[in-house]
Amino acid sequence: MMRSISLILAAALALPALAIDRPFPANILRGKFTPGYFPDITLDGKARQLSPAARIFNEDNRIEMPAAVRGKDLVVNYTVDSMGHIDRIWILTAEEAAQKVPSAK
Repeated sequence: MMRSISLILAAALALPALAIDRPFPANILRGKFTPGYFPDITLDGKARQLSPAARIFNEDNRIEMPAAVRGKDLVVNYTVDSMGHIDRIWILTAEEAAQKVPSAK
């Protein structure tokens, strides 16, 4: 019985080591994101808007509703649609934020 519990505990502790990197598209940009009242947001200190079909992914790659996002100057990757609206945002972990990507101009 003790051995079974030890194996289960060891397996549970090893799960974070098996985490898969999130696949980001080639056209991502990096910025500091502050949520506002939908569809308004702030990226790198500039007022921007989310697209009507925008998706925000949290650190666990789960979709967050814009009203549920809390914080200020969150480091994110994002993409811009053809109308200039932000259509996808990924809130980054510390490890992801340490990786280099293009910045918005």
